Amino acid sequence: MKIPGDYVEKVYAGWLGKVIGVRHGSNIEGWSYEKINDTYGEIEKYIYDFKNFAADDDTNGPIFVLRALSDYSCENGLTAEQVRLTLLNYVPYEHGFFWWGGYGVSTEHTAYLNFRNGITAPRSGSMEQNGVAISEQIGGQIFIDTFGLVIPCDYKRAADFARSAASVSHDGNGIYGGMCIAACISAAFEQHDVQSVIDAGLSVIPKNCEYHKMADAVMAFYYDHPGSWKNCFQYIQNNFGYDRYPGHCHIIPNSAVIILALLYGGGDFSKTINICCMCGWDTDCNAGNAGTILGVLAGLDGIDPAWREPVNDLLICSSVIGSINIMDIPTCACFIAGLGYKMVNEKPPERWRDILLGENVKYHFELPGSTHAFRVAADSNNLSVCRVGHTEEAAHTGLGALKITAVPESDGCDFLCFRVFNKTYYRPEDFDDSRYDPAFSPTLYPGQTIQAYLMPDPASDAEIEACLYVFDGNNQVQLTSTPQKLCRGKWTALSFQIPSQSNACIEEVGVRFTGKSNGTFSAFLDDLSVQGQPDYSVDFQKERMEYWNEKHEEVSQFTYLKGIWKLEDGELSGSCCDFGEAYTSSYVMKDYSVEATIIPKIGEYHNINFRVQGSIRSYAVGLAPNGKVVLYKNSNDYIVLKEIDYAWVLNQQYYFKITAEGSKISVCDKSGTLMEYADADEPYLTGQVGFSVLHGSHCHYQTLKISPIL
Repeated sequence: MKIPGDYVEKVYAGWLGKVIGVRHGSNIEGWSYEKINDTYGEIEKYIYDFKNFAADDDTNGPIFVLRALSDYSCENGLTAEQVRLTLLNYVPYEHGFFWWGGYGVSTEHTAYLNFRNGITAPRSGSMEQNGVAISEQIGGQIFIDTFGLVIPCDYKRAADFARSAASVSHDGNGIYGGMCIAACISAAFEQHDVQSVIDAGLSVIPKNCEYHKMADAVMAFYYDHPGSWKNCFQYIQNNFGYDRYPGHCHIIPNSAVIILALLYGGGDFSKTINICCMCGWDTDCNAGNAGTILGVLAGLDGIDPAWREPVNDLLICSSVIGSINIMDIPTCACFIAGLGYKMVNEKPPERWRDILLGENVKYHFELPGSTHAFRVAADSNNLSVCRVGHTEEAAHTGLGALKITAVPESDGCDFLCFRVFNKTYYRPEDFDDSRYDPAFSPTLYPGQTIQAYLMPDPASDAEIEACLYVFDGNNQVQLTSTPQKLCRGKWTALSFQIPSQSNACIEEVGVRFTGKSNGTFSAFLDDLSVQGQPDYSVDFQKERMEYWNEKHEEVSQFTYLKGIWKLEDGELSGSCCDFGEAYTSSYVMKDYSVEATIIPKIGEYHNINFRVQGSIRSYAVGLAPNGKVVLYKNSNDYIVLKEIDYAWVLNQQYYFKITAEGSKISVCDKSGTLMEYADADEPYLTGQVGFSVLHGSHCHYQTLKISPIL
């Protein structure tokens, strides 16, 4: 099947629709129709204004399940076991990411503990293992629908992939829902009306299953009573309500709402997601699924800017990998579209090739209306307007750029000082709540190089200088490049290598403008890229515990898989009952050295991890029983690659330097080289750094330094 010409834009619209729908329904999730109607009446817009929308399970699951397609060779088919391993790799242990409602209560919690304890997929999600009440909950469709974005115009193949993915945690109608919604999304790339999309979705599941029977009944009611969705919802309450199905959040009542909203919404994006929310029950799931279908079907032009502007292209996640928990929606769309071309072994069109396949172009503004979550802030109080927005008036490459506009309060030549930036790290105060426990490592580090292109609007009468800057939140300072004078109508390249730093946390990257303007000043920003390797050190005496709520506290710049990770007496403390791991730095680091000083407190397993690609994909070097230093490879279990005798005792300091270059690994202490190893068996070539303790151990870490290999 050939990929359609507007594929990337449609994927962007679909994923935007997903995020918008989830956000729209999030604060009334679990409410009844009656409570929503009494509180809000007719819903026509967002009902809550978030500072920033924190992570949500309904966006975590769909974007990270797709990583099975990038981490494994799945072009010829996807196995449930590959999805199981993917979830094991990216999902924190019983915090963040999913609703951890208890074993035998929450479907995802039940499945996760099943496959953490060695139950393979699809048995991990089967009725035989978990029973009907767990197997047929809603997650089978909300976490799986993105396979319809990856596989456009081939709804049967999309359904096959969705079946494999859903079976990891679901069974029966829980799987059929995943297949149906994925097929609907795939079909929406080529169909032009809602009924054709629904028909395609239903065609991939058995006609005699409860899901199909429910959809047939709702469609029949619609065609007999097309005037009022509220009458149809009353019919659903009477015939397919929560009282008729077991478990916490059964798929059938909520899928009935989706079918209702699609039909009565008539292909209108706003009307469809509003109906989803007004019906109640699992509002964010339902509006998310419907929003994805309508996003693809209606396209970007069908999504009112009033839905897009509060989102500002930002997506927050809560995987174990902190540096990819800060995402922007265009980057997600390009990740998904890149997988789509890979799945059919087709090269992306030239316009998208560098963006989908390249590594350095971070913010390209090629997708219509995209902002990549950029913001603007006035550093002087004489500006009446200071804003950013997408434009196609000018571009350094491609068709789009970010347009920056600043308007002085008064006429005449006023001094302007403002900045346009992207947040590269978030703290608890940036959010209204701790929804699904996000945690972060920065997306930018000292040692890396930023490049961007700027052009003032030819019509702007101003004398403006600009420089690239980063904001170090730990030290509350801006680091800047040398200011450059901008010439009207000409693109200027700006470049800045962030100096190597200790105790830094880069929280913003952007452009700072200063100068004089006789009126409105406008400029264009394009092709901001980040290159190079981090070069910095962490001083744990300067880090802090970031408090979200009584159950969610994190060491700044770190995420953790499991265990107790705290700051004690200026040191990082890690302990566990079985295993504990914590990570930081950039997910895409290649060749580098990591240095750390460790102090074993209790137990016999005290490790420094590197090339961390998740909780089951990394290397580690550490102190081990019987006076050993061991090099491990974690491939869903720690396997010893090499070990040497090394006398060590508790409560003493031990310094190690580990260098990873290509497949070669060397380990040194202060006396010199301890061991060298070349991994010839599918080596991990990129990844974060971190620490781990095993088998009930407790360890302190004093220093951490990451350096590029020169």
